[in-house]
Amino acid sequence: MASGSGPVSALWTEINRCGQNGDFTRALKAANKILYESKDDVTALCCKIVCLIQNGGFKEALNVINTHTKSLTSDMIGFEKAYCEYRLNRVEHALKTIQGIPEQTDKLKELYAQVLYRLERYDECLAVYKDLIRNSQDDYEEERKTNLSAVLAAQSTWENTSPEDLGLPESSYELCYNAACCLIGQGQLSQAMQKLQKAEELCRKSLAEDSDVTEEDVEAELAIIHSQMAYVMQLQGRTEDALQLYNQVIKLKPSDVGLLAVTANNIITINKDQNVFDSKKKVKLTSAEGVEHKLAKKQLQAIEINKALLAMYTNQADQCKKLLASQQAQSPGHPRPVLIQVAQLCREKQHNKAIELLQRFSDQHPESASGIKLTMAQLYLTQGHVTKACDILKSIEEFKYKPGMISALVTMYTNEEDIDSAIDVFTQAIQHYQSEQPGSAIHLSLVREAANYKLKYGRKKEATSDLEQLWKQNTNDVHTLAQLISAYSLVDQDKAKALSKHLPSPDTMSFNVDVDELENSHGATYVRKKAAKVVGESQPKEQGPQDVKKKKKKKKGKLPKNYDPKSTPDPERWLPIRERSYYRGKKKGKKKEQVGRGTQGATSGGSAELDASKSASSPPTSPRPGSGTGNAMCVRLKI
Repeated sequence: MASGSGPVSALWTEINRCGQNGDFTRALKAANKILYESKDDVTALCCKIVCLIQNGGFKEALNVINTHTKSLTSDMIGFEKAYCEYRLNRVEHALKTIQGIPEQTDKLKELYAQVLYRLERYDECLAVYKDLIRNSQDDYEEERKTNLSAVLAAQSTWENTSPEDLGLPESSYELCYNAACCLIGQGQLSQAMQKLQKAEELCRKSLAEDSDVTEEDVEAELAIIHSQMAYVMQLQGRTEDALQLYNQVIKLKPSDVGLLAVTANNIITINKDQNVFDSKKKVKLTSAEGVEHKLAKKQLQAIEINKALLAMYTNQADQCKKLLASQQAQSPGHPRPVLIQVAQLCREKQHNKAIELLQRFSDQHPESASGIKLTMAQLYLTQGHVTKACDILKSIEEFKYKPGMISALVTMYTNEEDIDSAIDVFTQAIQHYQSEQPGSAIHLSLVREAANYKLKYGRKKEATSDLEQLWKQNTNDVHTLAQLISAYSLVDQDKAKALSKHLPSPDTMSFNVDVDELENSHGATYVRKKAAKVVGESQPKEQGPQDVKKKKKKKKGKLPKNYDPKSTPDPERWLPIRERSYYRGKKKGKKKEQVGRGTQGATSGGSAELDASKSASSPPTSPRPGSGTGNAMCVRLKI
């Protein structure tokens, strides 16, 4: 402590008292007064920096440190500088500051581990926490174990690695929650849901002990657990339940912007191209201030990708291209932005440009070429270029000899009636497995499929080599032997006869089957009729000449009365009259008087009486008011 008397001594006393009481605002004022008297007082500077940090003034504290670099060395104030940089999200600077401090204290190691976690250097972070737990003895062991479990969960989720079992307890809901996240990363969804339910139960019990905690506080604390439960439901296909739970979390309006962003993003993924209005509202939550510092890089990438997809679904092509360009600048080798751009081009019917874009990306980034080439093949198929699609698929070395790829290629070549190319696909695959996995199940399966294919399309001579290979693997396979003899019977009968000696004898092939019982069974399609029993000694009578039925003679068809054998019959006589070329329709004649025809309100019948021409001639007279000389007509108006 700096020496002093009078007012300065009183100021130091006040700083000490305020520090013990937690009143850092008054302590800061006292430190400023001391620095006014002595601006280079190192102790007063350190007190000021601590007070600023305690009050959340990280930027001001960092300015004080940078201003007095000569008097404040790294070993003296290095931890405080690194902490301010960490809280200001200058994580790279914080790492450099920590690495420049000569003495590594426990609190500095704690900060170092947090910095490594934010930089997603999980292996190094794990080693630091292990060292801390092993070599420290204080009251913060449970917090360190919680952070250690969070590192394991991050490794399982973002690096797709199986975390080592460190035997961490699940005594708190934070530890239980992190254990559930590890299980989610490994795909063990049912077990993860059980852990999350246990975490919820532990959280409620923990908060129930505090009388000042309200139900709203409990629900706010449970929000992250409920959001993770909804995520598990979504992965399990229970989208309705997941959506309901997600919306409950959104309604709580939690203070964690990272939680809100992830929850809103997951709702957008459920909506897809439906309920776009709701998705446009939710996407605003993913752009809140500070989200980029709360989430992992893969989470931020997923959010930006979904924004681009939403822009595509809402026909905002320019916005979609802008978002995709930003993603490509940040991650040039990531295939998703390119695939979305291709989808946008296909929506605009620019398939050739889409294929060119995929080919260019595939050449520039061969590590991501497999998925890109599959998309290219799909585009070629939609345009009807089957052979080009096959050429693209055959160029994917990663999938070239997979059973699914072989099946797809054979199917497409067969559809194009290119049997030789289909057989060539089989041949190359069989040669590959012959050298890599000879005699394996997949190798023998391919040989059998190739043989069956060749037999189906009449390539019996080529099929014999495959069938021989199969039969040599299992000489007891009668079915394969029969196929082989059948194939050789058309190309080499001597060979077929020699092989037929290996067929089992009829005695060894009898299965003690009751033929009558088999024919009378429920599933029999043909039942042999049994002969009727002969009653007594009655024998069937011989048919005499009178018993033989005479065949009826067919009567000749009657011709029409006006038939003329000399005239040529009408070639259109089999067509309906209306469809014949000479049909001109009915002649228009006088309308027949029919009841119910005519305008509404017209009188029917008695037309002769209403015909003025048939009455006695008389001078025209004006109609009387209220009388009508013609038919009244009612006009209906459409409302």
